[in-house]
Amino acid sequence: MAPIVSVRDLKKSYGRIEAVRGVSFDVGEGEVFGLLGPNGAGKTTTVEVLEGLRPADSGSVTVAGIDVRREPAKVKERIGVQLQSSAFPSHMTAKETVELFGIFYDRHVDALALLDLVGLKDRAGQRQEKLSGGQRQRLSIATTLVNEPQVVFLDEPTTGLDPQARRNLWELVRKIRERGAAVVLTTHYMDEAEILCDRVAIMDQGRILKLAPPAELIGELIRGGFTKPVVQQQANLEDVFLDLTGHELREDA
Repeated sequence: MAPIVSVRDLKKSYGRIEAVRGVSFDVGEGEVFGLLGPNGAGKTTTVEVLEGLRPADSGSVTVAGIDVRREPAKVKERIGVQLQSSAFPSHMTAKETVELFGIFYDRHVDALALLDLVGLKDRAGQRQEKLSGGQRQRLSIATTLVNEPQVVFLDEPTTGLDPQARRNLWELVRKIRERGAAVVLTTHYMDEAEILCDRVAIMDQGRILKLAPPAELIGELIRGGFTKPVVQQQANLEDVFLDLTGHELREDA
């Protein structure tokens, strides 16, 4: 089966700064693919090229059957993009916000069904500025799904969320995958990438250093003789927090 995303020898510079230096990778249909790296590694530029927001200097980029370099506007019809921070019209309810995005795509959408998918059906009539941070993130993902995208880009979707909201977002990523979409995820939380991603590409200085399933990368490191100075415990403080307070999502009144 052909990959839903295919990148070959992608290069992008800003003046003398080489942001992306010959990156190549594929993303399969229904795969959760993590793009990891420190700040300045080239992740954002790579994703922006895939989304058709920034032109590449050279290389080939195909997303959902579209040559992004030739038809950057057309690719937007087949992808969904959730940004780390989204701004919505403050006077609109959650339901109206989803319907507005449907209009942008010239689609009639079942807003309540999408809100139900992201756990916000009971907040359909609430103005979006009254939603909590986690609720706004889920609303953002609902708007991302209005065009039934084949590829969904999630930019650090759990940044700033409490543990319950963070775990809820993890379940939402799995639901998106179950709908048949591939997910390209950027995150600075390595535990998140390890749990959610089928494969991860670790970038630095514009290049991919390693690309493999998380378990394979961890196993390779251990086989190379890596040991931690302190034996890892079977649980961490987040596990304690969730055990004491519960895993269920908390909603503000």
